[in-house]
Amino acid sequence: MRALYFAYGSNLSSARLRSRVPSAQVVGAARLRGFRFTCCKRGGDGSGKANLQADGAGVVWGAVYAFDPRAWATLDACETLYTRIAVRVETSDQELEVETYRSDALTDDPVPFAWYRQLILDGAREHALPEDYLRTLVALPSRD
Repeated sequence: MRALYFAYGSNLSSARLRSRVPSAQVVGAARLRGFRFTCCKRGGDGSGKANLQADGAGVVWGAVYAFDPRAWATLDACETLYTRIAVRVETSDQELEVETYRSDALTDDPVPFAWYRQLILDGAREHALPEDYLRTLVALPSRD
């Protein structure tokens, strides 16, 4: 048995995710409909972190990873103030039931640090996400 996880934020970077969950293996790029990407989650450092907000017309791109289900406890501990939720994503050739994270702990200042935005952007490039989505990520405001 394996767990399937949809990463759309800093865990898009396989190096970042594997530092947390060494057994993680890339399944592939995927699209999540019904949400939009924001950085409105309140981070412990005062900055905005990646989050999903419901949006009937929205699409969030990310990557699906597979790993040993026992690793959920480790990942859950890293993803503070997030709740793990079940969602359905589309890859190039199939639909998958996966789990991901979203948060209701929101910030009034949804701006990530530049290093965090770059980590998301590097992960998006690693998984060859669509160019228009990459442009959206590049355009995110950030702070030093």
